[in-house]
Amino acid sequence: MKIAKLNSIIILAAALFASCAEQADIDMHTTINSDGSCIRIVSYNSVMSKEMRDSLWTDSTKRKAQPVPECLEIKGYSYQLTTVGSGDKVTTTLGHRYDNVAQMTEDMPLQLNGQQLRATSTFEKRFRWFYTEYTFSEVFACISDNFKLPVSDYADDEIVGFWFTGYPNLLEGLSGAEAADEINRIEPSISKWLQDNIFQLNFEFIVNHYDSIVNPPISLSQFVERRSELEEYIMQSGDILLADHRKLFKDFFHSDAFAVFFTDTPSGKELERANVKLLNIFNLSASYTITMPGRIIDAGTGYCQNDTVFYQLTGERLIPHDYTITATSRDVNTWPNIVTMLAVIVLIVYSIRRKK
Repeated sequence: MKIAKLNSIIILAAALFASCAEQADIDMHTTINSDGSCIRIVSYNSVMSKEMRDSLWTDSTKRKAQPVPECLEIKGYSYQLTTVGSGDKVTTTLGHRYDNVAQMTEDMPLQLNGQQLRATSTFEKRFRWFYTEYTFSEVFACISDNFKLPVSDYADDEIVGFWFTGYPNLLEGLSGAEAADEINRIEPSISKWLQDNIFQLNFEFIVNHYDSIVNPPISLSQFVERRSELEEYIMQSGDILLADHRKLFKDFFHSDAFAVFFTDTPSGKELERANVKLLNIFNLSASYTITMPGRIIDAGTGYCQNDTVFYQLTGERLIPHDYTITATSRDVNTWPNIVTMLAVIVLIVYSIRRKK
């Protein structure tokens, strides 16, 4: 299975299960000031609501804010701006100024399945006479506990780090063809990890809700005993994310009793929500940018353009370990430079006069 196929299957499966609430076009910009205060601006795009469309032709002051995506929890933001772009695209921008980075992190707006992403921030200021260095870091906590089966059981740390975060770069020095071969070599182990976790989730759910089945074809203990056999049968049918589980269970057990978990029933809806929660991890994505006082001298694992540091903050990047977003800048100290220049001038003048 190629990487493009794996990613497309995840997206398609999320769409088949339900409309993935975590997927939204989000930009989060952090401005760090020299005194340690900071500003965070969050913007997201949405389709213009009927109420807003109607208000464009009446009183613009009555425009209603667009619904906030479920992957955002906006609180404490002091200003808001809603702009209408081409077509029905609407951009909502919210921002707030904080006294320090700790306050800002407490108001982390990004959520995963209704839970605020855990993060810690630090700000360091180092005076170097001619210049001052500033370092800002925001560390997002790992979310690997959402998976019953750890990815480290399927691939070594370097492969896992490369696949989910891009570091270390295992493709450095490879040609395009060689890079494609390397990715295709790695992908099956990651794909198996994900599919095994999905099977684990569904199997455990059925075990815990076995009493929902009317006239089960086998007992609970027999069902548990046949786990490996059932797993192999489902895996052979194709990708577990897109499989017709009702048909597979019916063919395997020669009974449609398990349809209660794969149709529009209370148990079926609950299992669907559990699958969507797992897939939401792969759809959580925000473009994260940072500006710092002075000139950027270190962008960490991001990249710098026009003194702005760019990162991608995604659910996948939080799977293997904590994910650090950091930047270091350097700002020239005006007065120390002036004092030094004056001192040099005084020394030169004194030296000339002394010689005279």
